Amino acid sequence: MGVHFDESVDFKLPKETPEEKKEDNVPYYQLYTYSTSLDVLLIVIGAIGSVVCGILQPYLMILFGDVAGIVVDYTTVFTANASEKEIEPARERLLDGTRDFAILSSVAAAVIILSSYISVVCFTYSALRQTFKMRKLFFEKVLHQDVGWYDQNQTGDFASIITDNIPKIEDGIGEKVGMLLFLHSTFVTGVVWALIKGWKLALVCLAAFPLQTLVMGAIAWFSAKYCKQEMAAYSGAGSVAEEVLSSIRTVVAFNGQKREEERYEKYVREAQNNNIKRCLFNALNQAFIWFLAYGCYALAFWYGVGLVIAEGQLPEDQRVYTPGNMMGVFFSTLIASWNFGSAGPFLEVFGMARGAAFNVFQILNSEPVMHRHNNLGKRPVFVSDIVFKNIGFRYPSRPDVQVLSNINIEISFGETVALVGHSGSGKSTVVQMLQRFYDPTSGLITVDGVDLKDINLSYLRQNVGVVSQEPALFATTIAENIRYGKLNATLDEIVAAAKKANAHKFICKLPHGYQTVIGERGAQLSGGQKQRVAIARALIKEPNLLILDEATSALDTASELEVQAALDSISGECTKIIVAHRLSTIRNADRIIVFDKGQIVEEGSHAKLIESKGVYYNMVNSQGYTEIKNENDTKNNLEKSGSKLSLSSKEHLLVDPEKDDESEDVVSSGVLMKILRINSPEWVSMVVGCLASLMNGASLPVYGLIFGDFLGVLSLPDTVVLRATTNLYCLDFLYLGLATGLAMFFQIFAFGYAGEKLTYRLRNKMFASMLQQEIGWFDNKEHGVGSLCAQLSGDAASVQGAGGSRIGLILNSASTLILSTVFGLYLDWKLALVSGVFSPILFFCIYYERKYLQQESLYTQKLLEKSAKIAVEAIDNIRTVKSLGCERVFCEFYVKELVRCKQIGYRRSHFRALIMGCARSLQFVAYAAGMMYGVHVLAKGEIDTGTVFKVLEVIVTSSWSIGNALSFSSNMQKGMTAASRIFALFERVPTVKNYPNAMRHQWDNSSVEYSRVYFTYPTRPTVQVLNGLDLSIVHGKTVALVGSSGCGKSTVIQLLTRFYDPTNGEVSVNGEDIRSLDLRCLRSQMGVVSQEPNLFDLTIGENISYGVQCRTVSMKEVESAAKAANIHNFICSLPLGYDTRIGSKGKQLSGGQKQRIAIARALLQDPKILLLDEATSALDHESEKMVQEALDNARRGRTCITIAHRLTTIQEADLICVVKGGQVAEMGTHQQLLYQKGHYYDFYKLQSGQS
Repeated sequence: MGVHFDESVDFKLPKETPEEKKEDNVPYYQLYTYSTSLDVLLIVIGAIGSVVCGILQPYLMILFGDVAGIVVDYTTVFTANASEKEIEPARERLLDGTRDFAILSSVAAAVIILSSYISVVCFTYSALRQTFKMRKLFFEKVLHQDVGWYDQNQTGDFASIITDNIPKIEDGIGEKVGMLLFLHSTFVTGVVWALIKGWKLALVCLAAFPLQTLVMGAIAWFSAKYCKQEMAAYSGAGSVAEEVLSSIRTVVAFNGQKREEERYEKYVREAQNNNIKRCLFNALNQAFIWFLAYGCYALAFWYGVGLVIAEGQLPEDQRVYTPGNMMGVFFSTLIASWNFGSAGPFLEVFGMARGAAFNVFQILNSEPVMHRHNNLGKRPVFVSDIVFKNIGFRYPSRPDVQVLSNINIEISFGETVALVGHSGSGKSTVVQMLQRFYDPTSGLITVDGVDLKDINLSYLRQNVGVVSQEPALFATTIAENIRYGKLNATLDEIVAAAKKANAHKFICKLPHGYQTVIGERGAQLSGGQKQRVAIARALIKEPNLLILDEATSALDTASELEVQAALDSISGECTKIIVAHRLSTIRNADRIIVFDKGQIVEEGSHAKLIESKGVYYNMVNSQGYTEIKNENDTKNNLEKSGSKLSLSSKEHLLVDPEKDDESEDVVSSGVLMKILRINSPEWVSMVVGCLASLMNGASLPVYGLIFGDFLGVLSLPDTVVLRATTNLYCLDFLYLGLATGLAMFFQIFAFGYAGEKLTYRLRNKMFASMLQQEIGWFDNKEHGVGSLCAQLSGDAASVQGAGGSRIGLILNSASTLILSTVFGLYLDWKLALVSGVFSPILFFCIYYERKYLQQESLYTQKLLEKSAKIAVEAIDNIRTVKSLGCERVFCEFYVKELVRCKQIGYRRSHFRALIMGCARSLQFVAYAAGMMYGVHVLAKGEIDTGTVFKVLEVIVTSSWSIGNALSFSSNMQKGMTAASRIFALFERVPTVKNYPNAMRHQWDNSSVEYSRVYFTYPTRPTVQVLNGLDLSIVHGKTVALVGSSGCGKSTVIQLLTRFYDPTNGEVSVNGEDIRSLDLRCLRSQMGVVSQEPNLFDLTIGENISYGVQCRTVSMKEVESAAKAANIHNFICSLPLGYDTRIGSKGKQLSGGQKQRIAIARALLQDPKILLLDEATSALDHESEKMVQEALDNARRGRTCITIAHRLTTIQEADLICVVKGGQVAEMGTHQQLLYQKGHYYDFYKLQSGQS
């Protein structure tokens, strides 16, 4: 019997100084940190199963040696011209010995199936349980980190860690551990058996073992090193992908797709180059091992035959090295050393697991400062003073910049205190410290006389309600979003809170009311609607302290007044701290505190501060409202707004909950050919790999022929002829080893090289394909940022399971199967059929597992993507999650998806285990059956000994080849499934795309025309947003759009930038339908500043230069744009100036600073059409005035469309249009509309606060 072997088996952490730098992997035992006593029990049981299976392999080799000896003895007698009387006892011994061999082999095979099943199931269960706990704790640990930790660490690659790193750890502690134990127990048992049976030959057979061990150790070290580098590169790619996909509208608006593709490609190329080096080392290792294997065959047979000849003259009872014993010792040592050598790929897996675990365990082992005492601390009643005493503060990420200095504030319970000041003056920092996002660098904050640091953190945040400037909502229903404020809230309480926040009316108009799913980041609501839901979420807490950080900045005038009235009505019920730029919202505050450059410069009531005519007075004067004749009091205006101004809240992107789980069916037809076409540039490498694979596959049947002939000549009586003949066969083994080693090297390296090129190409093309999709595609819940990041990191890597080295494995198996079958049938077709009778069973197992795994892997992938989406969404909005105290809620959502993945893994392990057992054992049953029949016809004289062994070897080799392919069938199927999803993405044609012969030219006349435009959003085709809108905008004029939230104002701009195309009607510029223009050309002539600015984890200079993609921008141009946007002086005050990195989404900057950089980015583009969607809403009054002047200058000579709730910013517009019900309800200049006393008049009266 032959022995057959397996042929293939900027997460940016704090920087370390050279002295601190250490090896970026963890000790292997640390991977089991989260194992329980049950896991240990499962591991022990699984280990016993693996060891039993391993012990039986050498035992079967000894049985084979014995039966081979019996066959050789019979042949010797038969060919010696003995009489029938002498032949008969030999024939009986032959038949009895073969029968015993068949029985024992069959029993051993049954035990192997059972022990393999136990081993695979136990190790899989244990690994799934441990990685489930690891994923859960990892997510919990990340959520519980202090906010300062997020300022210093990138968060964009968590999907990559969850979908890449932890599965590698699962591989390193799962069934592959059982396989390694199986291989090593086979090694130990084989060596012991061999030494007992014949120590001299055993030592010769083991001669190459030390060298083999040395090579394996070196390969394991290189593997861990390159795995760490691969993880770092893919981590950086994941960060870029998350950042870009979450800001896709900004990227598309500025034609940044190409730039982002290049940024992503840099990291993917780094990973590719690293992995090619790893492939080279792996190829050298495998080539060396295969050459050693056949070299050992040659040496062992040569030396063994010498021992047999030397002892041939001794009495039979004194002989140690008979042909049978020689074969038993030889195969015991060979299966031992080869199984030890086959551990190489598994050691690589364990090395990769150690490398992948480094980032995971670094976070798991990190301890937050604040959250460490989350369940400890005092619980004051929040009915006394809040005191800031001598507070100084610097952000951990910018320790050289003093943000607050010597701040002293006392706030009594029930008092309403407003904090005002320029952007970056420290207002928001004060409220962040109250939530304990940060602790002061110096000084003390107390509540009811208790140091804030001593208060129970969860209790603190339960008593603080927060509405921030950029509201963060989650991809669930409106009711659940509001319930996050109070987890045990009833529907009645939710409705009451929504009514207080003026959200109830628009919610009730939605198709599913409070059960409407609003998409990721609440993207399916307008800015004002999101803000009102966020206010309802804060009010439902009935907090003792309510923090409003620009809480009404995104609301239209009527809504703002109503919400302001609701907020005023709870005065006295709680302490309120208001951060505001719009000073009309804080006139009724008990006290107004004015900040400037991190210090308090004024303090007092509105009247007192106006009287003092200081900083606050100047800020109020910058409002610039015009007094108009009073006709109604505020109450009447408010009532009027309720009836006349409650404009239709046409919802624009609402996903039907009943359709949430629908997704595209993935068709996998012709996937393999598509993969090969993508890999076609490496056709030379693929051809070399294919030829090497075919050659490699042929080596096993050729080995069978040589081996069969070798056994056949052992019965030769002439020792001289025996020696000469076996020497030739030994040389044949040596030549075969040389050829196989070369073939193995070229197969592994050629396919490895091609596979890495394929992965590189797929990752880049996937990312590029995502960026080419229309905005409506991203509105679909299935295409959330977390899901897409998980798909990017997981699917491209999985495709290597359907290409590259797996193609080599298929060709190996095909070559082996075809040649073995041909040789077997040619030599003796009857014996070949009997020996191959078990092959159909293996084929059936392959088919059934393939079909089952296809369904399971699709479902599991969806669940993993869904869990990654939950994780990314929570981490992305970490400040909101922490302020709501909802860490536990998101952990429960995440765990719910993980539990389903774990259960599928459990089910899958049973099928996998049974098939693994069959793959390991059926070859022995097949050999036993073949031997029984072969000996039967041999005894009849119908066949010779050499032919029996040759047929058995080549046929059983083919069965083993199928089993070998089967061991990677799950990888193959997973890869095919992933490839199907990838090609579905590649082949998807965006609905918003360039039309044939799209024109590329600059406009001379930038007049804009909307002609009978109807529009519904793709995800809600039944809700009409624009309803026959007609609007003409003359070249060089400024048109302002006003109206209630959700009336369609932003939609008008999004149609012009072709984020969407009209359902009916036409949008034209310069008389040309914009659909006839090239998309890049169209958008390059427009500058966009949106309500919520999206900045990137680049330097300030790079963020501003993002506005121009078609050429290199000089620093002088960047500085000019920054000066125009009133941000230059602030940038120059930073230590690194324009080279300052601003963190993911610009988190190192205040809202106003981010907005001014976004304005500079748009101005740099020198657009023909300027689109301003609440462009100055986040600015303080002084900055707003200066930026408004800059924008006024920028508008000259170009067309401008501006959307504003703050009507003072649009009074100078050439035309103001009031949008209602998807149509223009009123239009005119500021004075004309005031004279008409219609909708605009009422807006203005309410906003100016005139009574």
